[in-house]
Amino acid sequence: MPTGQCHCGAIRYEMPADVAYHALCHCTDCRRATGAPVVAWALVPRDAVTITGTPSVYASSTTAQRHFCGACGTSLFYTNETIFPGMIDVQTATLDDPDAIPLGIQVQTAEEIGWMKTAHAVPRFERYPLAP
Repeated sequence: MPTGQCHCGAIRYEMPADVAYHALCHCTDCRRATGAPVVAWALVPRDAVTITGTPSVYASSTTAQRHFCGACGTSLFYTNETIFPGMIDVQTATLDDPDAIPLGIQVQTAEEIGWMKTAHAVPRFERYPLAP
């Protein structure tokens, strides 16, 4: 079973590799909550995820909760009983091996940042390049 953690290690989790979906989400809400241009999520039954430590919870809407590490701020989980009853979305970039679960779809592309459409075309560096 894939494992993951927050940046500081105060919260660890284990989840099944068999997921309902593994998606990249381009919505504005995810971007604002994480500061990232896109967020990877895998949806699984809530009772199939073992969490060590106690995440802080923020009600990002009347039905949605975002779970994060109160110590380091890492965003980890999303729950919404109205849309996904009994399920939990796990941010898969926090997995110890993010490649453990194949990516399946991209969602909320109507809200995609314009430059994400061409991100594959800009120069790439294996490590941060030295300043000139």
